Amino acid sequence: MRFKLITILLLFISFATKAQTQDDKFVQDLIESLAENLPEDFDLSELQDRLLFYKKRPINLNKTTTEELNSLIFLSPLQISNLFTHLEKNGKLIDVLELQSIPNFDLETVQRLLPFVTLNQTDLVDKITWRNLRVLADNDLVIRMARLLEKPKGFTELPGSRYLGSQERFLFRYKYNYSNRVSASLIFEKDAGEYFFKGDKQFLFDFQTAHVAVYNTGRFKKIVVGDYSLQFGQGLTLWTGFSFGKAPDVASVAKKDIGLRAYTSANEYSFLRGLATTVSLTKRIDFTPFVSFRNLDASLDLNENRESVLANLSETGYHRTATEIKNRNSVSQQIFGGVVQYQHKNLSIGAIGYLTKFDKAFITGTQLYRKYNFTGLSLTNVGVNYNYSYKNIYLFGEAAKSLNSGYGFLNGALISLSSKVSAVVLHRNYQKNHHNFFNQATAEASEAFNENGFYAGLNITPVKAWNFSIYADYFKFPWLKFRIDAPSNGYEYLAQLTYTPNKTFKAFLRYKSELKQQNTDLDVAINYLDHVKKESYRADVSWKLSKSLGFQNRVEVSQFKKGQPTAEFGYMIYQDISYTPNLSKFNGNLRVAYFNTASYNSRIYAYEDDVLYNFSFGMYSGRGFRNYLNLKYKLAKRLDVWARYAMFIYQGVETVGSGLDEIKGNKKTEVKLQVRYQF
Repeated sequence: MRFKLITILLLFISFATKAQTQDDKFVQDLIESLAENLPEDFDLSELQDRLLFYKKRPINLNKTTTEELNSLIFLSPLQISNLFTHLEKNGKLIDVLELQSIPNFDLETVQRLLPFVTLNQTDLVDKITWRNLRVLADNDLVIRMARLLEKPKGFTELPGSRYLGSQERFLFRYKYNYSNRVSASLIFEKDAGEYFFKGDKQFLFDFQTAHVAVYNTGRFKKIVVGDYSLQFGQGLTLWTGFSFGKAPDVASVAKKDIGLRAYTSANEYSFLRGLATTVSLTKRIDFTPFVSFRNLDASLDLNENRESVLANLSETGYHRTATEIKNRNSVSQQIFGGVVQYQHKNLSIGAIGYLTKFDKAFITGTQLYRKYNFTGLSLTNVGVNYNYSYKNIYLFGEAAKSLNSGYGFLNGALISLSSKVSAVVLHRNYQKNHHNFFNQATAEASEAFNENGFYAGLNITPVKAWNFSIYADYFKFPWLKFRIDAPSNGYEYLAQLTYTPNKTFKAFLRYKSELKQQNTDLDVAINYLDHVKKESYRADVSWKLSKSLGFQNRVEVSQFKKGQPTAEFGYMIYQDISYTPNLSKFNGNLRVAYFNTASYNSRIYAYEDDVLYNFSFGMYSGRGFRNYLNLKYKLAKRLDVWARYAMFIYQGVETVGSGLDEIKGNKKTEVKLQVRYQF
C-alpha cells in the first residue's frame, strides 16, 4: 500500500505539475551510462575538475587548440573540426552566438558550451615569475572522511581473514594551478579496512600520488614529473586513466585524445609514474617521450624451478586483509617509449612505440580460456592512429600490434547527413592473442582483445525540442572467455527519445537490450552456452519549479533471462529534490527511492548526487528503500563544508552484503563529511 501511494504521488508530481525544469545533466547521463562497468568508488573527479576550471577560466575560442576543446566532453570531434574550419575561412568570431551558424552546432550544444568559453582577447598575464606563481595561482584543498555506521563482518575478531585497518575512508587532496602554465598536486587516500599509517609495505597513507608540471615553455609544450596519464589515438595502443565508451551520446565511441596529462585522480591502478614531456620538433610535429617505474599488486606463484612467477595483476588497490597486503607491490614494472604526432589542418597522424618490462614472468594458468594470455617478462607495443575531417565527415582509426603476438585495429566515421541527422559507424577486430596493458579502445569486453564487432548509431533532431538517439552493436568473441567455454557472440542496442523544450525542463524515454552467451547453469556433462538477455526501460523527468527548487523523477524496469526459465524482473522509482537558493550560504538535495528486484541479476544502477569531486553509483538490488541527503554550507568566502547521509533499508532480510562485507540487520548507512578551502 505504501508503494502504491508513493507511485501515485510521484506520477502526479511528474506529469501534473506545469513547471519549467532543470539544468542540463549531460555529464551525469554519460557517467551513469557507464556505472555498471565501474567499481563502486571509482574516482571521476578529473571530469569535474576540467569543467570547474574552464568555468573559472573560459576557453578563448579565437585562440584555442584541438587538445583544449577535447577536454570539453560534450563536443564531438566533428564539431571541433568544423569550428576550426569556420575560423580559417571566416576569421575570428565576433559573437559567441555565431556558433549556431557552424555545421553540427545545434542550440543545445551552444547552450552547453556558453559557460566554458569566451571571445575576450585580453589574456591573463601568465609569465612564470616567483611573484605570479605565489600571488596569481589557484590553490584547492579538499579533506574528506566517510564510513559506514554499521560494522561489517570483516571488522570483527574473526579467526581467519579479516580487515586489519579502520573503518574510515579518508581523502586528502591539494591542487595548485597557475594559469594552466604550472600545476602540482598531492593526494593521500585510504579505503575502509586499510591502515592509516602503520601498515606493512606502506608509506604514510595507503595510497599517495603527486605531480609537478610545467606547460608551454619554449619548445616544451608539457613537462610532467611524478604521476601522469597518456591518452593517444582511439585507446588501442596507449590509453591510461578514464575513458568513455558506448553511451546514449552515439558520438562518444570516437575518442578524443588529449596526449600527456598530469594525473590527479585517487584511482590506484591506471596511471604511470616517472617523467614525460611533449616537445615541439617542428610546427606540425610533436614528440612525447616517457619513462615510468612502478610497483604493482599481484598474486604470485612458484614454477617448477621454485621461482616466483606472476599469476595475475590486481587492479583494485585494496590492502585490507593479510593476503592483500602480502600481494602489495609484489612486482615491479618499467616502461620506456615515445609518441610522434603530425598535425596539419584537418589531418592528424600518430605513431606509438613502447616497451613494458616486469621483474617476474607472467604465466597463463591452467584454464583453457587463458591459453592465449601474455606470458614472459617483457612486451613491446606499437601502433599508428589517424583522424581526418573532410566537409561533413570525420574519419578515425587505429592499428596496433604486440610484437611476437597478435594485432588489433578499428576504423570509424562520424557523418553529418544533414543539419538534423548525424551518424557514426565503427568496425573493430581485436585478435585473441593481442596483448596490451594500457588498452581502452571501444569494446564490449573490459579489454580490447578476442573481439570482433560492428557499431552503428544515429542522432536525429527533427525539431528544436526533440532528439532521438539509437545505436546497435554486434560483437563476436572468437575464443573462450571466463564462464564461456566456446566461441560466442551477442548484440546490444539502445534507443532514447529526449524532449527539452527549454532550459528548465527535460524528459526522456530509454530502452536498452543486450544479449550475450554464457555457460548453462544446469548440471550437465558438457557445458553448452545459454542466451543471457538483459533489458531495461527507463522514463525520466526533471524540471525546476523555481530558480532555487528543482525536481527529478525516474521509473526504471529491468528484465533478466538466461536459457529457458521464465524471465525475472526488477523495478526502481525515485524522487530527487534539489534546493539552491540565490545568495544563500546553504543548499542541498535529497533522494527517496523504492526498488524491488528478483535477484542480483536484475539489479538496476542509478547515478547519485554526492559531495563535490565525488561520484556515486547506486546499485539497487533486492527489495527496499534508498534515501540520501547532501548538504553544503559556505562557512566563509573560500571555505565550504559538505555533509552526506545515505541509507539502504532492505525488506525481508536478516543480513546485508556478503563475505567480509556482510552486515547484521537490514540497514546499510554511510555518512560523509568534506571540507574544501580555496586560497
